[in-house]
Amino acid sequence: MNQESGKPGEQEEVTGLVCEEADLKDGQMKEVTVGDQKVLLVRTHGQYSAIGNQCTHYSAALVKGALSGDRVRCPFHGACFNVKTGDIEEYPGLDSVPSYKSLKLTKRVKEMCTMRPEVKHTILLIGGGPASLVCAETLRQNCYQGRIIIMTKDTLLPFDKTKLSKAMNLDSSSILLRSSDFLQQYGIEVWTQKEVVSVNPADKTVKISDGSSQHYDQLLIATGCRARPLSCPGSDLKGVNVLQCYEDAKEINGSIFFQVKEVVLKSGTVLEADVVIAGIGVIPNSDFLAGSNVEVDSKKAVIVDKYMRTNIPDVFAAGDVTSFPLTIRGDQRVNIGHWQMSQAHGRIAALNMLKKPTKIESIPFFWTVLLGKSIRYAGYAEGYTEIVFKGKVEERKFVALYIKDEVVVAAASLMFDPAVSRVAELMATGQTLTKAQAQ
Repeated sequence: MNQESGKPGEQEEVTGLVCEEADLKDGQMKEVTVGDQKVLLVRTHGQYSAIGNQCTHYSAALVKGALSGDRVRCPFHGACFNVKTGDIEEYPGLDSVPSYKSLKLTKRVKEMCTMRPEVKHTILLIGGGPASLVCAETLRQNCYQGRIIIMTKDTLLPFDKTKLSKAMNLDSSSILLRSSDFLQQYGIEVWTQKEVVSVNPADKTVKISDGSSQHYDQLLIATGCRARPLSCPGSDLKGVNVLQCYEDAKEINGSIFFQVKEVVLKSGTVLEADVVIAGIGVIPNSDFLAGSNVEVDSKKAVIVDKYMRTNIPDVFAAGDVTSFPLTIRGDQRVNIGHWQMSQAHGRIAALNMLKKPTKIESIPFFWTVLLGKSIRYAGYAEGYTEIVFKGKVEERKFVALYIKDEVVVAAASLMFDPAVSRVAELMATGQTLTKAQAQ
């Protein structure tokens, strides 16, 4: 195993006995220490490999995850890494893990090209979320050297929106997914405070709220959704908030209001309150597509196929704004607002823009934290008829398996890792977990 010496091109070899050969059977993994660095040692198909031991998303220990074939799935949020190469193969997260040649790395950016001015081709990505960013990086990882523009109405560069509801007093620089220097290095332009108001596929232009327009050769619609506002009496009072952007989080965190005193339920029950945060669903941001002939469904979600293509040539869509075919539900068209799924959409859109036909077959994976407890969820449970519980619900340590038509269609867990990651891996490999097996 090699360790970088600090000088370019030089390496120091580090050798150490980490375990006996018999300690690791085929299909097993073990966290070991080489020098002062922890490494994930994996044995698959009779061969050994060593990769970074921590997920690049939120640093979860991969040894506690689910190993299936040549990839390990993170126990926290479902990101997958190839145990041979360290490449990220499923999201969330942007970076790969090291495949050990260097012990100084904890994350690894895939090799990327940058823009060449003589390449007269522009890909425009509308929306500054994870779908656009992963799309842009995937394009550069696959030798696209044209112009890439991410256009967002936000004031920030692409940021980790999941953190806004976890800690509202964060400095804006601490939640950026990529630094300005990183984006510039790889020729990814980000235009902030630029809202697209219309799309004209006939001449391949978009119109921006400031009156300007921009040409594109290929377009990605990744505008996400907006929070659905309350419509009841008093919904316009100060102290009633939706959490949509960084500025919203700062306002909620720094405000103590006395306009709001109580909330009256339909039943007549009165709840005392100083601040009310409305979380009653979302509305796809697709209004600007009116007149473009881009097809949307009854809920205004943009309809795409398994290649993330809309009905208009050279116009793709990804993320929360889309209605897409879900493989594990027989290609039923669904709208799923998961951070992980948006990243997967962005990658698939980029590959198909580059004429590398690839279908979206990711397993939905969701997580949240309530009262300090982490909940994991994978699959798609709409229409489930019963739940099989394993573990002890009363001790808040269990996995819930959702059943429909005698098979498991989703799983949720609390303090029961890596159960949900294992179910996700079964689904990803096309295996079926029956109700009888679940019981």
